[in-house]
Amino acid sequence: MTELVLIRHGETDWNRQLRFQGQVDVPLNAVGMEQARRLGERLAGETLDGLVCSDLTRARQTAGPIHASNAQLSLADVVLDAALREQHFGVLEGLSVPDVQARQPEIWAQWREFAADFAPEGGESTRQFHSRVMAALRELAKARPVQTVLVVTHGGVLDMVYRTALGLPLSGPRQSEIPNAGLNRVRIAGETVEIVSWADTQHLADLPAQPRYDQRALSASA
Repeated sequence: MTELVLIRHGETDWNRQLRFQGQVDVPLNAVGMEQARRLGERLAGETLDGLVCSDLTRARQTAGPIHASNAQLSLADVVLDAALREQHFGVLEGLSVPDVQARQPEIWAQWREFAADFAPEGGESTRQFHSRVMAALRELAKARPVQTVLVVTHGGVLDMVYRTALGLPLSGPRQSEIPNAGLNRVRIAGETVEIVSWADTQHLADLPAQPRYDQRALSASA
């Protein structure tokens, strides 16, 4: 069984503006950089056998302080994996909810239904996204049995893991808290995904409150 320490990247300006980020390469803001620094301190003494990271800038910037502070992790232990990118939202990427409502009312109406097989023009459906993410994580677990691996990724990726672990449907809005720079621990063996702990933010206690939003309106600012 492989243990994964899953981390959603730190905060970006687009998170605070509640924009659809998807696979747009948005950097961390000042709060996000501080969140990443604190993650580095929190995980400095953690026993880690490797670090796998989405290749998008916000994930790499989050992973940097962790890699720098953990003496066990060498440069060779860090792997960038595009399969761990956020869901691709196609024509919605870069838009805020008011933008989408004004410019893409038909797509907005479909988005609000949260159907697993709906894909915005140029983007991925939730089902396609789930298949990509879980295949990547199961392959990682297969390649690293009985190891603990840090995975720095995106909110949507963690949502797919949460749904899989609890047997939740792919349709419907997000049902779990997935804070920026939170710690989430799962174990994977074959098809089995088990949550050990979720949404641990003890290291972020005195930082500015993270933006909250109606999950049915927007679960994509990840």
